[in-house]
Amino acid sequence: MVILQIDNQIVKIDAGELVSYQVSGHEFIHQKGSPGWRNSDTEMFPIIGPTNEAEFKVTTPRGEAVQDQHGLLREMDYELITQEETSALFQKKYTAKSKIVNSKFPKKSTAEQLFWPYDFRFRKMYELKENGLQITFEVEGEEGMPFMLGYHPAFKVRTEAATIRTESKSVTIPEVMAVGSRAMEIKNCQKILLDDEKTLEITTEGFQSFMLWTEVANMVCIEPITFYPYAVTQDNLHRGFQELTEKKSVFKVQLSPK
Repeated sequence: MVILQIDNQIVKIDAGELVSYQVSGHEFIHQKGSPGWRNSDTEMFPIIGPTNEAEFKVTTPRGEAVQDQHGLLREMDYELITQEETSALFQKKYTAKSKIVNSKFPKKSTAEQLFWPYDFRFRKMYELKENGLQITFEVEGEEGMPFMLGYHPAFKVRTEAATIRTESKSVTIPEVMAVGSRAMEIKNCQKILLDDEKTLEITTEGFQSFMLWTEVANMVCIEPITFYPYAVTQDNLHRGFQELTEKKSVFKVQLSPK
């Protein structure tokens, strides 16, 4: 367990996963074991969205890749690279066409192994600052590699009156639940506030939009994304790819208590 601390803020990271962010004792992160989701955060890479209707195949310039929902990155383990009092850097490295065992097989998937036709290195940096927690993602690989990126954190919800608010709209937890597994798109948005007992502001750089998802009233996933996967059919998921430029792309998420 990696613990970062500054003043009244404490962050706990378990094998690269953000399992706790407390400010003056107030917990913002959904806790494992609570109803809703077995994780507290994860990443969606190199694709976002389900692939079962496309036989778990995704089109790339180098042929078809086998990917399950939200990509193969989550099936890999993070390596801790550096740790300091207020920061920690984690990394995953992948060699093109290496077979990755799919944990969803055989109960939830017919794809036993997954692969991607490109090398990449994926880095996740936590930096705890006076104004909140910054999480930076670095995608490094071959220039021109297609990819999508989504960050999938889950936040604890304490009250029935909790809302997710943008500059133009306000969404309740029941409204998010009603959308179901597709997740609600908040399009062209880089700042969202979760208003509950305390308010948490979530701002992004590099991401285009958000997805909101939950099936329970005690948590909500507020997910920065580069592409909303339900905008296309699964066999056209490749239309949502962007290309890696200059061999590295950087994305940031800031969690700021208000």
